[in-house]
Order: sequence, then C-alpha cells, then structure tokens
Amino acid sequence: MYYIKTYNQISPEGLKRFDFTRYRVGADITEEDAILVRSASLLDRPLPESLLAISRAGVGVNNIPVDQCSEAGVAVFNTPGANANAVKELVFCGMLMGSRDVPGSIRWVRRQAGAGVDVASVVEKGKSAFIGPELYQKALGVIGLGAIGSLVANLAVEWGMEVYGYDPYLSVDAALRLDRHIHVVSDRKELYRRCDYLTLHIHFTPETRNMIDAEAIAAMKPGIRLVNLARGEIVDDEAMLAALDSGKVSVYVTDFPNNRLLTSPHVIAMPHLGASTPESEQNCAIMAVEELRDYLENGNIRNSVNLPAVFMERSGAMRLCVIHRNIPAMLANITALLSRDGINVENLSNKSRGQIAYTMVDLGAEVADTVIEDVKRLDNVIRVRAIRAGEHEGLT
Repeated sequence: MYYIKTYNQISPEGLKRFDFTRYRVGADITEEDAILVRSASLLDRPLPESLLAISRAGVGVNNIPVDQCSEAGVAVFNTPGANANAVKELVFCGMLMGSRDVPGSIRWVRRQAGAGVDVASVVEKGKSAFIGPELYQKALGVIGLGAIGSLVANLAVEWGMEVYGYDPYLSVDAALRLDRHIHVVSDRKELYRRCDYLTLHIHFTPETRNMIDAEAIAAMKPGIRLVNLARGEIVDDEAMLAALDSGKVSVYVTDFPNNRLLTSPHVIAMPHLGASTPESEQNCAIMAVEELRDYLENGNIRNSVNLPAVFMERSGAMRLCVIHRNIPAMLANITALLSRDGINVENLSNKSRGQIAYTMVDLGAEVADTVIEDVKRLDNVIRVRAIRAGEHEGLT
C-alpha cells in the first residue's frame, strides 16, 4: 500500500487515477510515501524518512525544498505543459487589455453610471481616452519557447503578428513545434529592439532574477507593452516603474501584483490567474498523479526537476532503482554487487543530471535483501528501492 498526502485541493479527475485498493490518499496521511501539492509551501516542513516523491500540480517548484529533496533521494516532479493553453489564452487577453485599456474603459463606464450620468449619451465622446493599437502586424517578442511560449508564438503568427522568439535552451522537439514564420534570435537585444510587445515564459531561477532590468528596458523599443505571466521576480519592479513613468514602457501587465507596482496607473495586475481554469487544474492533477504512479510502481522518471529522465519497460523478476552521486565507477560498483550471485542483468539504464545520477537495473531473478543492503552501503549511494515483478502492475 502506498500513502499519498495531499496539500491544497487536488482535482478529483486526477485523484481518481489512483487505484484505491493500493493507495491511501488524503490530507490527514502521515508517514507518506509521496506528496501531491499545488501552491502550499513545503519549505519549512520536515521531510519524513518514508518520503519517496513530491509531485507539484503546476510548473513552478519554488514552494518545494528541491535541494533538500535531492540530498534525501526524493524525486520532485512538476507538470510542464498541462496548463499551457490556459496561460496562452490569458497572454492574448493581457495584450488586448494593455493595448486598448479595456480595464480602464470598463471602470470609466461604471463611474459614469455611478455618478448618475446617462451613459449612452457620453460613451461616444468618452471612448477617445481609451484608443489603442491593434495587435495585427505588430511585432511580438517571446522569451522562452517551451510548452507555453511555443503556443503563444504560433497563435500570434495566426493573428498576423511578426513574431521573434528567444530561448537559449530550445530543444529539438520544441523547435519542431514552432511555426516556420517565427524568427528565432540568439540575442535578446535584437528581440527588444524590434518588438512592440514582449511576453515572458521562463522559469524563475537565480540567473533570471531581475532579467528585465533597467539595462534590458533601455534596449527596448520605445512604448513597448510587456506581459509577465511567468514570475514576478523576473522583472525588476523599480526599473519597470521608472520606465512606465517615463513612457519607455507603455503598459506592464502582470499576474504577480504587489502594493508597490499598484502605485502606477500603467500597471494592469491580475491575482495570479494564469492557470486558474478548471481544465488546467484537471490536466495538472492528472499529469501529477500519473508521474507519481509511474515512479512509485515502476521507478520511471518523467518531468522531474531534480533527477534525470529515465524510462524502461518492465522486464525480469526485480527492478532495482538507485539514486547516487554522479561520479566515476558507480555503475560498475553497483552491477558488481548485483551479479555476484550469478544473477543476470536483463536491462539497465543510467543517466545523470548535474551531480546526481539514477540507475535502473532489471534482474533475471530476485537478489537477497543482504545484496540490496550492500548496495545501500556503497559510498555515494543516496537511496535504493527494490520493485518486484507482480508487486505492482504499473500504469493502466
């Protein structure tokens, strides 16, 4: 039996993917094997020794102590792409609001009605204060061309925009998803110089903190409109406010409001609505559950933020899963112990991610518990799990 502790409300569509004859799931679980979480912070919570994995029903993992998890051999998963359509739609909503001052115009109409004015008699004259440019034939810059950014870029082409994309880590799969009319540039300054609109779709890391700072803004086209549905910390708030005051930036649309930003009338702030759709929450929950199940039942790793992606079809009588330091001779040391009783290694996969490596070994017969304990005692081994054939049937 596996025990899954939930934080926040997790979509029932995801939870029902668990086989409840083999899983106990709930917020009151203790000594859990895995955690399902959305936005609740785990940073100050102790990790139980039983914990094998954490799956975040979303993309950002800044609420999870990832480094601590790596040291304890706890896999951390997220759900890239599950909320991509929801965020994509809100990007275009943001660009339209920033172009035509839709929020300001709505507030103006309500103020007229509240003051007792005959609204119908003043709209023709009042609307001139809210005139703004169309998106058609304007240039859009997209920083980050992953699951969300690629969707935004492709749709912008369909809307008749000239699209420039920047992503130094662009994968082959992501590149193949891009419309051929998108200009992928290698220098952000070229994107800044050309674009009327800019949208951010990158992770928040120490390297991306305040990436949009005074220097970056100075390189931008005058009057640019910027949409940030990625993370607030990617933009330097003080530099942005100064640029809004000077008119260098016309509008800043952000999903990460704070009191300082709201001192500017040129900030359109939303309460982190990017992935707030029933469809997105359902998709994230389903992906998060399936990632957990495949890891717990089969040892397979997909969409982990701290361990390498490793997948093998099940074979043999036992699968051994070893998380260890990425140093020379580890694989040889592990296989030497496993084969000393003459048991055949039927299949093996070994991959690394930075200083951590993951080895899965399928054995033709079960090894004794003493052998597994010897593997655990090897220097630089962090965690070992044995999964026996027939113990779990895997994903259905």
